Amino acid sequence: MSESNDDREMLGATSDGADAAQKDPSTWVTGDEPITAAQRSYLDTLAREAGEEIPADITKAEASEHIERLQQKTGRSPQ
Repeated sequence: MSESNDDREMLGATSDGADAAQKDPSTWVTGDEPITAAQRSYLDTLAREAGEEIPADITKAEASEHIERLQQKTGRSPQ
């Protein structure tokens, strides 16, 4: 007999209806690790467009926060 979806544990569900892909960077398990190469490249591009300088020795979480802020500032926001 199969269970209905209401009785099954679901992965990726959020209680507040928020997009599961958009987690607060401060809660990331790997947020304290150094910035990734992809983040560094994209952040460099965004910072140049915005006329800002960002320290290169930041964490993944810090990079994500800067990227989000600079996307808004430069008009590159994915929304």
